[in-house]
Amino acid sequence: MALPITDLIVATVSKMVDDSQSGAYREPSHSDLDFYISRAGLSNIDPKVQGQTVGKAKRVRAVLSWALDNDQAAGGKLVESLISKIRASGGFRETSENYVGNDVILRAVDAFNSEGYVLAMDGDLRSKNLESLSGRNLTEALRAYARRAKKGSEDAALLSGTSKDLLEATAAHVITVKFGAYPQQANFPALLGQAFVALGMATPEDPPSSTEAPCRVMERGMYHVAVGVNRLRNKEGAGHGRPWSSGITKVEAEAAVEVAGVIAGYMLDKLNTY
Repeated sequence: MALPITDLIVATVSKMVDDSQSGAYREPSHSDLDFYISRAGLSNIDPKVQGQTVGKAKRVRAVLSWALDNDQAAGGKLVESLISKIRASGGFRETSENYVGNDVILRAVDAFNSEGYVLAMDGDLRSKNLESLSGRNLTEALRAYARRAKKGSEDAALLSGTSKDLLEATAAHVITVKFGAYPQQANFPALLGQAFVALGMATPEDPPSSTEAPCRVMERGMYHVAVGVNRLRNKEGAGHGRPWSSGITKVEAEAAVEVAGVIAGYMLDKLNTY
């Protein structure tokens, strides 16, 4: 799963590669940045390559800010490489001359946590195992995946640590919060319908009315779209490789994951209002 990048992650990672506030040198070096930026395929927008003289933090921030808007996969690859390099250089070890500082690490922990990743104080970075989460923690983790899906992040379609996709996991979570457990053998349309009903959302089983609120027409449409997205899912080896069935185009995959994020986010917002 590709690491996500957000404005907050860009800011915290940029701070981690900077020299100390006292001006003392810290790894990674500019030469290291040359290597990692090139390996991520982002040299063409590197300020140093363009002839500018900038510090390490501004250099990384410029590259990642461009990637945030134009190539998130490459940006995620760069972030992962930098975190690994900082860890290998002692950046997370308090006794090391390359230690980045407790406050900087804590800000990075919060930044990655909000995107569904766990950054340990020793620099170990991994995606959250959603099967181990429950209640509010699972709500927030699903919300992070929904945000990424809305941005078209295809790897948000299948969730870390579970065979469920985003919509299925959200429906199961809603039912569990409402009733204490969900029917694990239920097919997706039934599971989704139960979640919609639990949230007071309209389903195709509710007859339309000329006096009903417009949002209920929208919710019926959401149900049909969610079932369609689920049917596009690759059911073989969930969690590995391409999450979509063979034959689906890139345009269709992007639309599917984005609409999944919208529907999951709407359901989670509804859950919070009850």
